[in-house]
Amino acid sequence: MTEHITTINTDNQIKYVENNGGPTLGYSETSGVTIIEKEGHFFKDLNKDGKIDKYEDWRLTPEKRAKDLASKMTIEQIAGLMLYSRHQSIPAGSRGWFDGSYGGKPYEESGAKPWDLTDEQIEFLSKDNLRHVLVTILESPETAARWNNKVQAFAEGIGLGIPANNSSDPRHGSDSSAEFNAGSGGKISMWPESLGLAATFTPELAERFGEIASKEYRALGIATALSPQVDIATDPRWFRFNGTFGEDSQLSADMARAYVEGFQNSAGEKEIAEGWGYDSVNAMVKHWPGGGSGESGRDAHYGYGKYAVFPGGNFEEHLIPFTEGAFKLPGKTKMASAVMPYYTISVDQDPVNGENVGNSYNSYLINDLLRKEYGYDGVVCTDWIITADEPENIDTFVGGKPWGVEHLTVAERHYKLLMAGVDQFGGNNEAGPILEAYQMGVAEHGEAFMRNRFEESAVRLLKNIFRLGLFENPYLKIEETIQEVGKPEYMQEGYNVQLKSLVMLKNKNNILPITKDKTVYIPKRFTPAGTDWFGNKTPERLEYPVNIDVAKKYFNVTDNPEEADFGLVFISTPKSGNGYSQDDVEEGGNGYVPISLQYKPYTATFARETSLAGDARPSDVLNRSYKGKTVTPSNTTDLNNVIETVDAMKGKPVIVSLLLSNPTIVEEFEKDVDAIIANFGVQDQAIFDILTGAAEPSGLLPMQMPANMKTVEEQLEDVAHDMECHVDSEGHIYDFAFGLNWAGKIQDERTEKYQITK
Repeated sequence: MTEHITTINTDNQIKYVENNGGPTLGYSETSGVTIIEKEGHFFKDLNKDGKIDKYEDWRLTPEKRAKDLASKMTIEQIAGLMLYSRHQSIPAGSRGWFDGSYGGKPYEESGAKPWDLTDEQIEFLSKDNLRHVLVTILESPETAARWNNKVQAFAEGIGLGIPANNSSDPRHGSDSSAEFNAGSGGKISMWPESLGLAATFTPELAERFGEIASKEYRALGIATALSPQVDIATDPRWFRFNGTFGEDSQLSADMARAYVEGFQNSAGEKEIAEGWGYDSVNAMVKHWPGGGSGESGRDAHYGYGKYAVFPGGNFEEHLIPFTEGAFKLPGKTKMASAVMPYYTISVDQDPVNGENVGNSYNSYLINDLLRKEYGYDGVVCTDWIITADEPENIDTFVGGKPWGVEHLTVAERHYKLLMAGVDQFGGNNEAGPILEAYQMGVAEHGEAFMRNRFEESAVRLLKNIFRLGLFENPYLKIEETIQEVGKPEYMQEGYNVQLKSLVMLKNKNNILPITKDKTVYIPKRFTPAGTDWFGNKTPERLEYPVNIDVAKKYFNVTDNPEEADFGLVFISTPKSGNGYSQDDVEEGGNGYVPISLQYKPYTATFARETSLAGDARPSDVLNRSYKGKTVTPSNTTDLNNVIETVDAMKGKPVIVSLLLSNPTIVEEFEKDVDAIIANFGVQDQAIFDILTGAAEPSGLLPMQMPANMKTVEEQLEDVAHDMECHVDSEGHIYDFAFGLNWAGKIQDERTEKYQITK
C-alpha cells in the first residue's frame, strides 16, 4: 500500500489515501475504519468486515452501491436514514429554538469547543441512526469545517459507516449594513434574495450563483441545499413571497432550472459521474405542488393558514416551475435530486381519493401526480415537523403542522406519509414513530412488502450521498475551507448581481444619478415594539435605517433638512401581520383579520363574506372571513417618514429607497416623491452605487405592484398577473417586468421574452 498522506488535524486524526486514477479516500483513525487494497486500488472498509462490499466499491454506480447498502441495512437503520434533523446551531444555543447541551451543560458552562458535538447530536446519530442534519447558524467557516469533521468521524465509526448528509436553508443573503470592498473576502458571498435574482430576469446569473454557492457549501460540509423555493407567488400578501422567483410561471421555471443546474453540476476533474461530483450540492426544490395560493395570503406555517385555494381553477400552472424547470435540467444530473411538498392543504385538488390533507399526506399528489405522471424518482422530504401534534394556539409558529390529519396519532401520520410516497420526515429526530409505522404496514401488507417499501426510500436517499463522493471522503481541510468560503472573487460576483437586482421605479426629471458632493438628509426610522414570526418580542427602535458610515462615503450627511440638497427615505413593505389576531378572538371575533399591503390603516370592505375553506372542528373556525375588519401595519411610520421628509425638504427632491418583500401599494406617497429605487435585500452600498451612477439600474419587477387594496382583495389567489397596477405621476405602469434605466423605460430582450401582453 502507498503511504498515507496525513493532514494536521488534532481533533479527528484524519488521513488521506490517494488512488491512481480514482478518488482520494479520507478516513478518521478514531473511527476504526481500515483501508483494503485490491488490484492496485484502495477502498474503505466501512462495515469493518475485512472485504470490499459492493457499496464500498467506488468503481460501481451510485445505483448499484445504494441497492447493495440498502439490502444490508436493518429496518432501524433505514428508519434513521429517513429522519431529517431539527435545526442545529453550531455551537448550540443555551435556550430557545436552537438549544443543546454539552455533557449535560449549556455551551457557556461546558468548556466545549464550538465545533464539538452536542449531547442531542450524539444521541440522534447513534441511537436513532439519523444521517441528515439541518444546519442553521454557523459561527464561522472554520467552526463549520471542524464540526463537519467531528460529525463524519463519529458517523464513520458506527454501524455501516454511512456519512452525514449535512444541509442548509439559503444562507447567501446580504447583510445590508456590511461594507463591500473589492479585493476583500467575507464569511460567505452575499447575493440578493431569490426575488432579487428574479428581478435580474437573467437565469444565467441564477446558475452562476448556484455554481459559486455550491462550492462554498461543500467547503462548509454542506451537501444538500433546501432550495430553491419555486412556488409561484400568485397571492401578493403571502409572507414567503420574497423567497420565491415571483409570480410568473415562465420566469420561475427558467430561474429554477438555472439555479438547480448551478448547484448540482460538477465539471472537469470535479466530476465523478453523470454530472455529479465534488462541486455538486443536492437541490431540494420546494414546495410541491406550490404553496403560493394560501387563502387571503395566509401561510401554512400556522394553523390559520393551512388552506391553499384555487378559485381561478389554475392548479396546473403552479406545477410549471417544477415540471418545466427543476425537473428539466440541461445538464447530466437531469432533475433536482429532492423535492419538499408544502404544509398546505391544496383544497379540492385530489380527483382520485377526494382527500383534503396536507400535500405530503396526499397520495394523489405524491404517488399519482409527482411519481407516476411526471416520472419523478428523487427523494420526497416533508416540510418540518408535520407529524407532530398541532399546538394549542393556532397562531404559534413553533409546533406540529399535521394539517388535515390532526385526528391521527404521530405513528399513524408517519404510516400515511410512507404510503403516500414520502421518503423522509423533516424536523424529526426520533426513529420510534417510523418503526411503529413499519409494524402497521407489516400488519396490513406483510413483512416483504414493507421491507421493499423501506429499501425503495433508502436507495433514493443513499444515491444522493454516493453521487457526491461522501462515502469516499466526507472530510474537509480547514485551511481550504477558510480560503474558499467568501473569497474576494465570489464576493465581487455577488455584489455585481446585487447591483443588477435593483429596480428603478421612478426618476422624475432625471433627478438620478446624483453627484457625490451633494448633501443628504436621511431621517431616522422608528420601529415600534412587536413580535417576530417565531413569536419572540422585539423592542422598539429609533435608528438610522442604513449604515451611516457607508452613506458618508457617498454624500455629506446632515440631520438638518434645511442644509440638505435632497432627502433620502428608507422604507420597507407594509407589515400588518399574517392574517390572524388573538386580540380579535378576545373581542369575540373569529380571529381572522386582513393582511394589508398599504401603509395607512386598512378596512377590508371588499373581502369575501364567506371564506373558501375552513375547519369544521369545534376547536377551529369554518368561516374565516375578515370582511369589515381593520388592520394597521406596524411600520405605518414609514409612510409618515416619507410625508414628513417631503414637507421638511420644502420642494427639494425626495428619493425613496423601498425594500420589497411583497408587492406594495405606493399610491399613498408616490406622487409626492421624485425617485423610487426598489430592492429585494442588498447591501446599503449597492443602493448608493445606483443613486450616484456608479452602476446603472437594470432590474425589472418580478411581480405586479397593485393600485390599491380593492384589487388585492378581488384578485384570485391562484392566478398571476390579475391585479390593476399602480400608474405613477409620470404615466408609468408598475406592472410585471417594468423597470427604468437612465434612458427611461427598459425595453430589451428580457422584456420581449417575459412581458405579459394584455
